[in-house]
Amino acid sequence: MIAPWPVARVDTAQGAAGEREGTDPVTAVGTTVDHLTETYRAHYRALLGLAALLLDDTASCEDVVQEAFIRVHSARSRVRDPEKTLAYLRQTVVNLSRSALRRRILGLKLLSKPMPDMASAEEGAYELLERDQLKAAMRTLQRRQREVLVLRYFADMTEAQVAETLGISLGSVKAYGSRGIAALRVAMEATA
Repeated sequence: MIAPWPVARVDTAQGAAGEREGTDPVTAVGTTVDHLTETYRAHYRALLGLAALLLDDTASCEDVVQEAFIRVHSARSRVRDPEKTLAYLRQTVVNLSRSALRRRILGLKLLSKPMPDMASAEEGAYELLERDQLKAAMRTLQRRQREVLVLRYFADMTEAQVAETLGISLGSVKAYGSRGIAALRVAMEATA
């Protein structure tokens, strides 16, 4: 288990200078390290309970409370009234808990997006087999039927575009297309 309070280090050079000047050895303005540490020790369980109400796992609660102490410790010079130290710790616990929840929610949103449907190896094999059968069946068609079907369905051209590309009439495109599909259907059924 993590220690209920972090150990605060006091810079000895700074402490000696502060003692010579007749001021507090740690900081001249704001909450002292000793007061902050005592507040933290006395209210650790209550702060942990506050975090537990906002978060759902103990490890995160402990992390939030310790991070709150570290942040308030770093900004202790801004806590001018030592009586407000606990209020600063509580507010920091709440803010850090909110941030943890936001990160979790964002993570869940990213994870909950469904993965694109991927064909299984078996489906891929069937598709290759069907494609090979289609190619073989296409080779059995007359040249014009094959050209019309390829341009119409694989190149996604309109009947008018196919007619212009092949230099034949629109009626011929329709005739070659319908005969080609009928012949293709027969060829595919024969291989199945």
